[in-house]
Amino acid sequence: MKITNKIIIEFARELGFDLIGFSEAEELINESEKLKKWLEIGYQAGMQYMENNLDKKQDMKEILPGAKSVISLGMNYYTDEEYSGDKSKGKVSRYAWGKDYHLIIWEKLEQLESELKSIDENFASKSYVDTGPVMDKAWAVKSGIGWMGKHTNVINREIGSWFFITNIITNYEFEYNKPIQDYCGSCTACIDACPTNAIVNEYVVDSNRCISYLTIENKSEITSEFEDKFDNWAFGCDICQDVCPWNHKFSGVTKNEDFIPINKEITSSDLDGLSNKTFNEKFQDSPIKRARLKGLRRNLSFIKV
Repeated sequence: MKITNKIIIEFARELGFDLIGFSEAEELINESEKLKKWLEIGYQAGMQYMENNLDKKQDMKEILPGAKSVISLGMNYYTDEEYSGDKSKGKVSRYAWGKDYHLIIWEKLEQLESELKSIDENFASKSYVDTGPVMDKAWAVKSGIGWMGKHTNVINREIGSWFFITNIITNYEFEYNKPIQDYCGSCTACIDACPTNAIVNEYVVDSNRCISYLTIENKSEITSEFEDKFDNWAFGCDICQDVCPWNHKFSGVTKNEDFIPINKEITSSDLDGLSNKTFNEKFQDSPIKRARLKGLRRNLSFIKV
């Protein structure tokens, strides 16, 4: 039996994916050149791993020989709860309110790929949830599930930008979607709102200045240059998405209960008495563990919480 777009869309929707698009596994020539220039400038900050496997990022066939298609999937994680406004609490980025999305999506990808393999034993695939040498956003745009916003998050006209992206590389051929129009227009809300001026140009973010990088990936101290500019963000930052008109208009609430808020805000007292071991146990199913105990304490100290 041949696997079709329709079959995949039906299975993916049953598993909770909200967006599904298909694109041909061509080399990402233009995207790779932009990435190389971005890296040369040093906008990756301390994320040296982004410099690795550029050949695989450009050509999917370096990952899966015989690759013909990429299936791009989006999963809505938006919940309509808000922060308390209590300045004695540090804010956590919305994507980390619930269970770690890697754990959720990995499980669903395994189910989807196993199902497709059972339909056709010749079906071969390789999938990633932003942990492999894949330009996830570029493929999401190529597959038509959204356009690249000026804040470098992918935006969908129906659900805004509050969704996780994953890609399946496969040896199968499908009917392909076309990229959709960029609907950002003349809007610069995200650029104007960034308190650290991290969006240095339309569609270009300097990670050295990005609150999300500084509070999560960054292993160094946070410089005084950013004092009083973090707006109480303790883990990540959503300012550029919060101000986006598309999120005001179209953010539908997720149906996935795993994204129900657990860790919306955090204080220093939440970390009192924790060792690295007990911290990892406390946040074992949360993205918050990525900042590590030392990093989270640094962040809370910096924002004086």
